[in-house]
Amino acid sequence: MTLSVGATLPDAELTYLGADGPATVKLSEKLAGKKVVLFALPGAYTGPCSTIHLPSFIKVMDQLKAKGVDEVICIAVNDPFVLTAWGKDTGATEAGITLLGDSSAELTKALGVEFTAPPLGLYDRSNRYALLLDDGVITVAQVDDPGVCDISTGDKFLEALG
Repeated sequence: MTLSVGATLPDAELTYLGADGPATVKLSEKLAGKKVVLFALPGAYTGPCSTIHLPSFIKVMDQLKAKGVDEVICIAVNDPFVLTAWGKDTGATEAGITLLGDSSAELTKALGVEFTAPPLGLYDRSNRYALLLDDGVITVAQVDDPGVCDISTGDKFLEALG
């Protein structure tokens, strides 16, 4: 699938850490009837993901909400335990960002945005992208080239929203 305006995201089961332990949620249920910013990155606790990408969305949360965004979701190819710790450590959870794990890279592969970098120990990870979704349909898409953290950052995405 190509991440382009007008396309509908495929459904996938994503993981999070609920009150009773690991749980799953269907992406279609999270997106139904809502205006959502969904951004993806290679992984929790990795270089630019922790120092640039995630912090950039924390910084613009209020501005995104002011533009009518109901929820901001970050997806990474990680397990829910790691994402929960990362959310606490970075302030993303406190800022209101929903962190969901694409643990098996199901969504990442369905979107065709996976990459592998063996020297870094990264296998089937997600390329960086940011989307504005209206009921699961892409209305804005910012997709970075592999290994780059530029147009999918919070600041650049906010600019794209106008």
